[in-house]
Amino acid sequence: MSSAAHAATSYLPPGSTLGVMGGGQLGRMFVHAAQQLGYFTAVLDEDPASPAGLVSHYHIATPYLDEQGLAQLMQRSAAITTEFENVPAAALRTLGAQRPVAPAADAVAVCQDRAAEKNHFRQSGVPTAPFASIGNEAELAAIGDDLLPGILKTAQLGYDGKGQRSVATRAELAEAWQSLGRSRCLLEKRLALRCELSVIVARARNGEMVELPVQQNRHHDGILAVTIAPVVDVAPALAAQAVAAARELASSLNYVGVLCVEFFVVDDGSADGALVANEMAPRPHNSGHYSVDACDVSQFELQVRTLVGAPLTAPRQHSPAVMLNLLGDLWFAADDSERPPRWDALLALPGVHLHLYGKLAPRRGRKMGHLTVTAADSASALAVARQAAAVLGLPTP
Repeated sequence: MSSAAHAATSYLPPGSTLGVMGGGQLGRMFVHAAQQLGYFTAVLDEDPASPAGLVSHYHIATPYLDEQGLAQLMQRSAAITTEFENVPAAALRTLGAQRPVAPAADAVAVCQDRAAEKNHFRQSGVPTAPFASIGNEAELAAIGDDLLPGILKTAQLGYDGKGQRSVATRAELAEAWQSLGRSRCLLEKRLALRCELSVIVARARNGEMVELPVQQNRHHDGILAVTIAPVVDVAPALAAQAVAAARELASSLNYVGVLCVEFFVVDDGSADGALVANEMAPRPHNSGHYSVDACDVSQFELQVRTLVGAPLTAPRQHSPAVMLNLLGDLWFAADDSERPPRWDALLALPGVHLHLYGKLAPRRGRKMGHLTVTAADSASALAVARQAAAVLGLPTP
């Protein structure tokens, strides 16, 4: 057995060094969780001021595919994970040849391609919205009218609403495909949505799985704005179906690590609605940030545990929670002059947990942090979240 294969089946004790590809806020929170459990960390990200790099023991400031950077990460690390779904799968394959990597390159590659992802949903028996691939003029012409109105999405490199166009007619579809550089795309039929749910599951190398409570999400301009956990006004049977589907997807990918699956509850005329899968993220997810403050095991600790081969314990949510995303827009007045948010007034509210990501420059639309409100019940958490939104000038959740 090779050293890498042996390490993949062994528990890595505290004192080992864990590598992470990507230096954003998800990497930062992974680093904090790993350090709390006694691990050293090494981050590969070319930004010298990356949020994760600034707090890690080691920061390798190179591009993801830089051979010397990858060699340094392998030398430093006993096992390696990723914090960003668009880290090239080729880099993960290179690392995986020498070190345990979780999630593995093949699983990440499926999540990086919307067409492969949708096909994997269907092969796993998980329903999706009707869709079709568009990669050339012939496929564009072959699109059926039954898929309109719809949403045209680039097959790769799309997140937080990027690379998407809403289209209602064939003319709009053709124009949108041109505007997206005639790249390979996916057209999904627009459905009548009731809400979005997400499930975060952690799967170990031996197939053991645990999950966070099902989360309910609200978006603004394609970016997650609010997460409520536990869910409200969602049938328990539908939430259980979402958990079962997420577990099936993790198993069918032979996935190791933390996986988030997003679902839409669509209006099909029934009392509860129907569930369709939207997309997967091969990493911890924005909608699971509340787990740091509201659960006894966070999604980032689960990421550490799956990477090092530690036992998985089912997270218990001890407090109902509402999470609000904090974008760079909060740092700017209507005239675009920069002014700091009213953190002191925010922190005067009960049950507010503020998390800022250490990003040096705010920009509109950039995720700068989040806050979680915990309370004895969901109604109280939502009431304080609305007060917090009023203090910061956010839309009412």
